[in-house]
Amino acid sequence: MIVPIELKNTRVVSYDITIDSLPKLHFDTKVVIVTNPTVAGYHLEAVLKKIDARELHVVTVPDGEAYKTLQTVESILDQLFIHKLDRQSLLIALGGGVIGDMTGFTASLYQRGIGFVQIPTTLLSQVDASVGGKTGVNNQYGKNLIGAFYQPRAVYIDPAFLQTLPPREFAAGVAEIIKMAVMFDRDYFTFLERAELSDEPTLKEVIRRSVELKAEVVNQDEKEAGIRAVLNYGHTFGHVIENETNYTTYLHGEAVAIGIVMANRLAVKLGLMHPEEAQRVTELLEKFTLPVDYMIPDVDDFYEHFFLDKKSANNSIKFILPEGIGAHRIEKDIDEVLIKSVLAEFGGNR
Repeated sequence: MIVPIELKNTRVVSYDITIDSLPKLHFDTKVVIVTNPTVAGYHLEAVLKKIDARELHVVTVPDGEAYKTLQTVESILDQLFIHKLDRQSLLIALGGGVIGDMTGFTASLYQRGIGFVQIPTTLLSQVDASVGGKTGVNNQYGKNLIGAFYQPRAVYIDPAFLQTLPPREFAAGVAEIIKMAVMFDRDYFTFLERAELSDEPTLKEVIRRSVELKAEVVNQDEKEAGIRAVLNYGHTFGHVIENETNYTTYLHGEAVAIGIVMANRLAVKLGLMHPEEAQRVTELLEKFTLPVDYMIPDVDDFYEHFFLDKKSANNSIKFILPEGIGAHRIEKDIDEVLIKSVLAEFGGNR
């Protein structure tokens, strides 16, 4: 099963997203696999047997969002110089979204850009993070504020990797799947309401449809000048939650799930979404054991964090909101009082 990427509106870039068992991969160059200890323990030995390269090295970095930093990227770059990679060399990201983002960003920097391949091992990275070429790291001001749009040479999605995924990590990936359905495909949302993802054919179909939806968006808008911004549904709120909790309390998908509930609450207040539809989304998130509530310590401080988001411009916050299930609206210049009234519903004075 292959989903093509064709970036016709920017420059001629194309690559395939293969959804199947990981095939044998042959590279007539130096290759460095970037991974973390957890993923390496489960999958590295099997993946090494699938890769044939002129030289093959492994770089292991610490596990977790807290290590998605420029310092970690610099440590990867040091290893690339030690192994004397050249401009024909290749990086392979073996891991979840953190590994994929950092490996892609490192590839964009090394000698002004070398190739990289994504082998995502979490549900979140398979359906979202590995597709579309967003790379980067976090800093003290927020999430993914340092990075680049840099497309991989290929993406290999093997659902078998998910067999070792902890339930909480699996659920975090489902949040991004629900995001896609609410924004773009009402029928898909209805399908998810009755879907059992423990069923292997159903899971593979869900991965395929989610990747197709994201590929359709990326093909139209690689660098988020228009419709690709819609993929940030739930993220404007979620990124603030992650920042407030120092990336240690919630997984990315969990923060997005809470952000989706907050965005829906705003959409209801604006008359874009019926309360019953917002409740259906909340119930679907809860079906997959995702968090749907958060206690905001300081509403004013939470609101100010919006202005550090990449999607804000000219002191205006851009909100991605559902227009019912299956449609979307990008809203700017929403009244501050209205936004804070939504935040207050999640605040300490409830």
